[in-house]
Amino acid sequence: MNEAYTNNLLMIDLSRKTHEILPTPDALTEDFIGGKGFGAKLLFDSLSPDTTPFSEDNLLMFLTGPLTGTMAPAMRGCVVTKSPLTGIFLDSYFGGSLGAEIKYAGYDGIIIKGCAKKPSYIWICDSHIEICDATHLWGTHTLEANRLIKKELKDDTVKIATIGQAGEKKIPFSLICCEYNRQAGRGGAGAVMGSKNLKAVAVKGTGLVRVHDPAAFKKACQTAVKELEKSADVDALRLAGTASAVEFANEAGLLPHKNYQFGTFAKASNIADNGQSKHLWLGSSACMGCPIRCSKIGAVRTGKYKGIVTDIIEYESAALMGSNLDIPDIRAVAHLVKLCDLYGMDSMSTGTVIGFAMEACEKGMIAAPDGIDLKFGNVDAAEYLIHAMANQENSLGILLSKGVRQAALDIGNTSEKIAMHTKGLESPAWGPRGISGMALALMTADRGGCHQRGFTVSYELSKEWNNHPLDPLSPEGKALMVAHLQNYSAGTDTLVKCDFGSFGISKETYARLLSAATGKTYSPDVFIETGERIWNLVRMFNLAQGMDASTDTLPRRFVEEPLPDGPGKGHRISKKDMAYMKQEYYKTRGWDENGVPLDKTLKRLRIDYVRPDQ
Repeated sequence: MNEAYTNNLLMIDLSRKTHEILPTPDALTEDFIGGKGFGAKLLFDSLSPDTTPFSEDNLLMFLTGPLTGTMAPAMRGCVVTKSPLTGIFLDSYFGGSLGAEIKYAGYDGIIIKGCAKKPSYIWICDSHIEICDATHLWGTHTLEANRLIKKELKDDTVKIATIGQAGEKKIPFSLICCEYNRQAGRGGAGAVMGSKNLKAVAVKGTGLVRVHDPAAFKKACQTAVKELEKSADVDALRLAGTASAVEFANEAGLLPHKNYQFGTFAKASNIADNGQSKHLWLGSSACMGCPIRCSKIGAVRTGKYKGIVTDIIEYESAALMGSNLDIPDIRAVAHLVKLCDLYGMDSMSTGTVIGFAMEACEKGMIAAPDGIDLKFGNVDAAEYLIHAMANQENSLGILLSKGVRQAALDIGNTSEKIAMHTKGLESPAWGPRGISGMALALMTADRGGCHQRGFTVSYELSKEWNNHPLDPLSPEGKALMVAHLQNYSAGTDTLVKCDFGSFGISKETYARLLSAATGKTYSPDVFIETGERIWNLVRMFNLAQGMDASTDTLPRRFVEEPLPDGPGKGHRISKKDMAYMKQEYYKTRGWDENGVPLDKTLKRLRIDYVRPDQ
């Protein structure tokens, strides 16, 4: 019996309308801890390589960690599935309060397979599990579905995950909106949910999450909070959230402008914290139990979009819906992001897709719809495309709703040169031409182009990591840093922690929290060790899905076109640079020259059972 775990996994089969509660295996907690680790192991064990993302056999998992639902600061939940956008492993994280409610209901995770015969939602109240008719909810947006389910259940305290119209139509970059307005955004988990005819998952729990040593756990929590209070990074997040990163990225030449053609935007301050505080923010807010309070509450108070209730426009959304589209009005950006949230579409992927469409039209690769001036800076054109994609209204909307990789393949005519993605996942808002370590992190990220799997930016710009000097433009010496950051991120994502918490909380304190919660003694090294095990397991899963070394690459713009502005002006990540970094990275990881983990590596990590021939 593992304390801090519920020791239960809820398995729901929508096709059969059945459920069972299974014990959480000790082997799962011992080698994979929780969260991402659980998801990687369960997905690898359950899915054959020919399982398509929209197959009834694909799993959709809502997972917690051993610290979820406790007083430990900055904890979240995660969704794990096989991505319809990339065809490989997907883990996507959400804040808010749903993760804790799953634990209070008595489960370490909810695992869903099958497909309901008609639109449905799952109602979980402790041990009561019910599959309810959602025909009347089909076609509603994410927040309206949340409201209607609470009204139907006559309980405003229920915590809910919903999809919008985009998920219903299986748009491959649709998201899951988790209580309240916190998104599992990247990679299309919402489309998997829609493919199962599942509109929502509603959860209410009345149980408690217990820890092994309450006194030691309380002391570790106090230490964690003190570490957060001492962190300048956390202080900056509390003041302005990630919106402050807009001007930071702009000064570094990393901010996407006009589909990443440029790395700076003259009106960056308009969409950064200065513009947001002037036009949107009214106060601060936080996810459940989090002392960081990085979010904001507010509304558009003037102009064309007056009256829209909004929260902070996070850096990624501000950049990809703002500077990337050459839109400097934060009120317009808030409007576009809100539309994405309501339809249930990832605003990051949506912004990249729209930027691709605007450039493709500018270069004559596609034609603009009648009456639409499809050009950079046109807010009405961006709004038109959001509606067209979400509602599948016309041929252009249908084309773009496939994601930028597939849209470029369908268009042809060299459009692939301006399609910004890695492994099918649209690029994040950190152009890597001025920081080669970030380029390597994007190339090798386990879910496709993702900045969160090894964020090297601050180290490279400070020109030092772990007492090693760094040249941000050089490909040399980046592999060890990237692999270490990826391992630590994967390891701590088993808890499931917020990235912002790790800006202040030390690995020693995380280990103390985990030890006191579970009753098992953990060293700080556990996160690197577990993270490396997970990273290799996911690599083997992805290779089995058809991924190979050729997909560890960057969008052609970053490779072929020198950066035209900013501190890194004139630099690009050449094919030679990519090849050098990949081989250095593979060697560092204990993989062969084709990016396949060596037998000795898998054996050292106790996952040598993953070989296809074994």
